[in-house]
Amino acid sequence: MLLFDDEKNGMLEMARMICAAARTAPKGRSMDLLTTAIVDGEEKDRLAERMRHIGKRDGLAFFERDAGNVSQAQLIILFGNKNQPLGLPKCGYCGFDSCQELKRAGGVCAFNSGDLGIAIGSAVSRAADLRIDNRILYTAGKAALELGLLGEDIALAYGLPLSITGKNPFFDRK
Repeated sequence: MLLFDDEKNGMLEMARMICAAARTAPKGRSMDLLTTAIVDGEEKDRLAERMRHIGKRDGLAFFERDAGNVSQAQLIILFGNKNQPLGLPKCGYCGFDSCQELKRAGGVCAFNSGDLGIAIGSAVSRAADLRIDNRILYTAGKAALELGLLGEDIALAYGLPLSITGKNPFFDRK
C-alpha cells in the first residue's frame, strides 16, 4: 500500500507516541523490562511470512489469517518483556513456591506477563485516542520471538498492527 510521505511520517510519529504510552505504564517493583520495536517494510513482510509458516507448520489457520492483517497494516509495533522474576517473597502467583523454582522449571513470572499486558493496554488506549485502527496479535509476537526480532532475552511478545485506512482491516476477519 502506498502512503504519501506526510501520512508515513504521521503514522511513524503516532507509533512513537503509542510506544511512549507503553513505556510509561506502571510496572511491578518499577522494573522496566519492556522492549518495543516499530516494524515496517521488508521486516514487516518477513514477520508476516513467518506467521504464515507457523500456521502451516503447526496447522493453525488463524496464524495465516493474522499474517494477512499484518500485511495490510502500514506498520506493526512489537512489544516484548524479559522474563526476570521480581523476587517477591512468598508470592507464588506463577504457581511455584519461589522465583528460584520458577527459573529452574523455565516458567514465566506472573508479574512480567502482567506488566506486559498493562503496557499493551496503555498502548492501545493511546492508539484509540489517535483514532488508529489496531488489533493485539499474540500470533505476531510468537513469530517475532521465533525470528529474534526483539533480542534473545525477550520471553514474551505481542504485536500491534496499525492502520489509517478508510476501512478497519482488523474488524471483519475470516
